[in-house]
Amino acid sequence: MTSGRSPAAARHVDGAERRRRLLVRHHLAAPAASVEQVAGDLVGLHSSDPATVVLALRARLDPFTVGDVEDAIYERRSLLRMLAMRRTMFVVPLDLAAVLQTSCTNALVPAERRKLEVLLDGLGRPDVDGWIARLEGEVLAALAEHGPQPATRLTKLVPDLARQLPMAVGKAYEGTIGVSTRLLFLMSAEGRIARARPLGSWISSQYRWVRMVDWVGPLPELDAEGARIELVRRWLRAYGPGTVDDLAWWTKWTKAAVRAALTAVGAVPVTVDGPDGHVVPAWVLPDDLDDTPAPAPGVALLPALDPTIMGWKERHWYLGPHRVPLFDRNGNAGPTVWVEGRAVGAWSQRAGGEVVTRLLEPVGRRVERRVEAAAARLTAWMAGVRVTPRFPTPLDRELANG
Repeated sequence: MTSGRSPAAARHVDGAERRRRLLVRHHLAAPAASVEQVAGDLVGLHSSDPATVVLALRARLDPFTVGDVEDAIYERRSLLRMLAMRRTMFVVPLDLAAVLQTSCTNALVPAERRKLEVLLDGLGRPDVDGWIARLEGEVLAALAEHGPQPATRLTKLVPDLARQLPMAVGKAYEGTIGVSTRLLFLMSAEGRIARARPLGSWISSQYRWVRMVDWVGPLPELDAEGARIELVRRWLRAYGPGTVDDLAWWTKWTKAAVRAALTAVGAVPVTVDGPDGHVVPAWVLPDDLDDTPAPAPGVALLPALDPTIMGWKERHWYLGPHRVPLFDRNGNAGPTVWVEGRAVGAWSQRAGGEVVTRLLEPVGRRVERRVEAAAARLTAWMAGVRVTPRFPTPLDRELANG
């Protein structure tokens, strides 16, 4: 990228300013106005673990009930659960859904289709493409006639969905997978079907499937380049300053695609502190160079995979030395305790539902009492519901069993 400013003149954004921005823009210093505002301002809420959506909103809204988000997703349908960045599930506002479908999700379709084709080839089935097209048509017809249906019911309405496909034949981990698992995932990536209300409670991940056109209408078809530019603009507003590596990791795009979008959006170069103490280049929107006024000191208990802790590739400026205890080996964050824009500890639940915490660094007795009070409030709010993170960390297990 080029800029009228020389690299030496680029503004340096230190860790303290980045943490102030995080507190304000991620609604950790003061409550947001609505579930839609939170989902939009954070550029989506992680939904691989359905509890993350609810607990991420609860940490940023006051008052908040589970019914608030259920009404938005399943009644008003102002939010949509969809596959997006990094092949990960998100809950997003409708205006963002089309941007994500075009800029991220469409790119997943060829690989997902190929996975199904390879499994079908193993059965020696002729005309695999024709068979998939026929089956997709039958699924859409069944949903049009019967309305939202779980996979278990769809396999009765479309019997070929119940077929089992062999996987990893000849390997120690040989097994089978249902056609329904692969086909419904593919159709959701194509934007043809969506996940509707789950079969169970807010911690359930067994969803009913519905035709996208019946649920929220067809997602608008956008220009691919324009969608990437819009996504980068939104990310910079929520997470900037950020590096090319941050954006390439978060979007799962090539660095060339990231740089092109940064240029198109008019991003301005700044510098930030790298993990090794060296200054590294980063980018902000052209109207986003001012300092952020210091917000009120904040304490927050964020859920596993919260979008704040997962928002950047380089996390040293808010994570410090705590990566190992707060993440699993695959890079999934567990539930965390935040103090003034930094992740300083973890929380979990005991068998009876009590929220317990562990701080990983000294924070002072006054802040400790605030963390204890936050844990007590969350215990009361959960009202006996116990959430087990889908990707638990060793520290989470230790706290839960302590």
